[in-house]
Amino acid sequence: MHKFFANCEMVNDSYATITGDDVKHIYKVLRLNCGDEVVINNEQGKEYLGEIEEITKQYVKVKIIEEIEINSESNLNITLFQGLPKSTKMDLVVQKCTELGVNTFVPIITSRVDVKLKGEFKKLDRLQRIALEACKQCKRAKVPKVLEPIDFKEMIKSLEDMNLVVVPYENATGNGIRTMKNLIKKNALKNVAIIVGPEGGFEEEEIEALEEKKAYIVTLGPRILRTETAGFVCVSLIQYELGDLGGNI
Repeated sequence: MHKFFANCEMVNDSYATITGDDVKHIYKVLRLNCGDEVVINNEQGKEYLGEIEEITKQYVKVKIIEEIEINSESNLNITLFQGLPKSTKMDLVVQKCTELGVNTFVPIITSRVDVKLKGEFKKLDRLQRIALEACKQCKRAKVPKVLEPIDFKEMIKSLEDMNLVVVPYENATGNGIRTMKNLIKKNALKNVAIIVGPEGGFEEEEIEALEEKKAYIVTLGPRILRTETAGFVCVSLIQYELGDLGGNI
């Protein structure tokens, strides 16, 4: 059954209204008709079974039949603080880490980030769209948020609400995700921060500041990973060891 996302303001207990690019996709590509059943997601984690009642070139009106119970979201609320990368690397980070279950993306400006990148960073709408499209592909129930870039000091302050802070670091030795898993109380976890450095990595002073916040500085192995790769790998390992990746066994 086809699933479509509609802004929560366009969904109530009786009807949902689909607008934007999905409208043309519904009547011209999928060739759906009135009476066809679809799934509606309100972009806030709720999904409904609905029946198409009206199709126009501007909108599609869907009658809500019932709310659907869903379980596609992780038990972990993961925020990825990503050292602001060059070019379109952030596009890839948002796409793939949305598939892996990240809830919030926060680009960060660290010592080794070119400050010009912050001024040139005007891609929030595009990145939010990438997150939405990734949700459609992987059948997630909640669309992640992509926030404005913040500097390192702001990020440090925001860590107060986190139950676990994980920092993959190329100079870390020995201690990895498995070691960390044995040191924490899994049942107490909810809000998890993963902090990935930019091209060039973190300064030693930044690592020291993170250690003062009780962050786990971990290695991802003997090979140095690109900034966009480190995020994928760390999120995958966290979801495997502590989240819902890999099943229940």
